[in-house]
Amino acid sequence: MIQPRILEVRTKILKKNDQLARDMRDEFVAADVLVTNLVSSPGTGKTALLRETLTRLVQAGVRAAAVVGDLETDNDAQRLAESGAPVRQIMTHGCCHLEADMIQEHLAGWNLAELDYLFIENVGNLVCPASWDLGEAVRVSLLSVTEGEDKPLKYPGLFNSSDAAVITKIDLAGPCEFDRETALENIQSVRPGMSVLETSAKTGEGIDAWIDYLQTKRAQLAAPPAEASG
Repeated sequence: MIQPRILEVRTKILKKNDQLARDMRDEFVAADVLVTNLVSSPGTGKTALLRETLTRLVQAGVRAAAVVGDLETDNDAQRLAESGAPVRQIMTHGCCHLEADMIQEHLAGWNLAELDYLFIENVGNLVCPASWDLGEAVRVSLLSVTEGEDKPLKYPGLFNSSDAAVITKIDLAGPCEFDRETALENIQSVRPGMSVLETSAKTGEGIDAWIDYLQTKRAQLAAPPAEASG
């Protein structure tokens, strides 16, 4: 008798979240800001990748900002702020994911029209974040070479709901005996045609391609829809 009630409550919560996320997405599009949601397990290198990304964007005069989620502490927000970009920390106090209302609350006071890019660094988790829409235009799943090649097969829900995958820490691929071809095959088996980028925040390898990907996505966001022919 309890299980149906749990499912009913969860459905209502997700429905409310999805409606708010849709409203936020409309606001983001109207403000011409590309919102990217980064999701991975703990220790994959989300913060290192995002700090390097923000640093390069800021140095190029691009307007970028970030909100970062963790169960506790503002350590990651402090690291990201070293880029010179505005950063806000969300502490979930035990919640394993971010929700749309958390993002809305922590964006209060920011003029979205003054941003080109907004990054959301989600809580380190490969399960829960897959179910929660945050109004993002792009969801990116990160896979570190230190984690092995089978993460997409173990957590297909996340990779299936993502627009791109980023393989991180490729400077460690050799010592970790990372099988690149197997990892790529696993990603494509879960989400055929998914864009895959390979990066190292330490050496800078692949960061230019990653930023090019983001710029392309923002250009697509700003482009008017094509008119139907005939």
